[in-house]
Amino acid sequence: MGDHTARVERFRWWHIEEVLPIEEDLFGPEKWSAAMFWNELATGQFYLAALDGDSVVGYAGLSVVDEHESWVQNIAVRRDFQRHGLGRQLLEALLAEAARLGARKTLLEVAVDNAPAQRLYASYDFEPVGIRRGYYQPSNTDALVMMRDA
Repeated sequence: MGDHTARVERFRWWHIEEVLPIEEDLFGPEKWSAAMFWNELATGQFYLAALDGDSVVGYAGLSVVDEHESWVQNIAVRRDFQRHGLGRQLLEALLAEAARLGARKTLLEVAVDNAPAQRLYASYDFEPVGIRRGYYQPSNTDALVMMRDA
C-alpha cells in the first residue's frame, strides 16, 4: 500500500475492467457499465486514471461541451485509498484541463446525501445552482448541481 500516493495518467481502454469493481463497490446499482466508459473514451472525453503500481485506485472524467462549459462526469477513489487527497488531485487535474480548453464554467452533479464530496467541491469554489429530482436511479436520490466559474 505504501504511502497512498498514486500517479495520474490518461485513462485507457484497458483500465475499464479494473474500474468496474470500484464502481460496483462505491455506487452499487447506480454503477456505470463498461459500455458507458467505452462510450466516454470513444467520444473523446478527457479521462484520467490514478495508479498505484499497476492497479487503478481512482479515476475521473471531464466532458467539455464547448468553450462555455465543461462537466465533471465522475470522480471515484477506491475505498482503501480514500481520505488521502487523491480525489482532490484528480479534481485539480480535471479543472486544469477545463482551463486549458478555455471552458468558462464547470458543472457537476453530486448526490444530495454525499456531504464529503460536496465539501470537496465547495473548497474549489463550486456553488449549488440547482437540484435534479430523482437523478440517481434506481435509488431515486436527488442530485445537487454545482457550478464554478473558470
